[in-house]
Amino acid sequence: MDAKDFGHWVDSSLGAVEAALDELVPARAPAGLGDAMRYAVLGGGKRLRPLLVLASCAAVNGDSFAAMRAACAVELIHAYSLVHDDMPCMDNDVLRRGKPTTHVAFGEAQAMLAGDAMQALAFDVLTPDVGIAPALQARLCALLARSSGYDGMAGGQAIDLASIGKPLDECTLRDMHRRKTGVLLQASVMMGAACGPASPQATQSLSDYGAALGLAFQVVDDILDVTQESHVLGKTAGKDQDANKPTYVSVLGLQAARTLAQKLRAEAKAALAATGLADVSHLSLLADSVVERDS
Repeated sequence: MDAKDFGHWVDSSLGAVEAALDELVPARAPAGLGDAMRYAVLGGGKRLRPLLVLASCAAVNGDSFAAMRAACAVELIHAYSLVHDDMPCMDNDVLRRGKPTTHVAFGEAQAMLAGDAMQALAFDVLTPDVGIAPALQARLCALLARSSGYDGMAGGQAIDLASIGKPLDECTLRDMHRRKTGVLLQASVMMGAACGPASPQATQSLSDYGAALGLAFQVVDDILDVTQESHVLGKTAGKDQDANKPTYVSVLGLQAARTLAQKLRAEAKAALAATGLADVSHLSLLADSVVERDS
């Protein structure tokens, strides 16, 4: 697949995800809550996690309806986490996706409730009355819950907050970022794979791909935090350095972090080659876009 075809697939997929989210996220939730939810999740972001769900599903010839629901659910979880992470009690940031953060636009209480509601909505989206078999609903819910809870994203954020101003070795830093960022990206791949008849070999190799890609994403994020401007990133640049948070750049140095990102990309592509699947081009090109991105 060439870059033009991949670009068309990305644009088409992003449009479909945006349309589905627009339909699923309520505008008329009580007391303006729907407005805050829609502000937080619609019209912005890279949508990497939904793209991973859809690409993985396509690779295993899976159920596109279930995959779209899973793509929306994982984006709702991601968006809720950003709303909460940006609040004054956490990272205290005022810029996200190129616009004021949700608590700046709607107030802290409404932002907290919007995040809570999006988290619940994610699991509602995965359990429609028709269209997804109960066993698949349970599998998708389990993958999403485990990746976003205490042993995943929430646990990683707790470690991150507890590590401010403390020296970390690479092993501990890797574990923190595996939980905080990597596990949800890996779960996105696995949710797509769960929508089709993937063999045990393909399932394990896709899991390995997701793990390598998830860590690569965070390494590149740490690099961009010190090499790009806020207007390019759509969020406050240099935030981690200013807050004295450990990152791959602070622990390894900039060049070593760049080398690690390339190594992880190679690991991700090697895992794809081991899947035995006929077409993993979308997943391969997504790995390239993660490592080569500039925002």
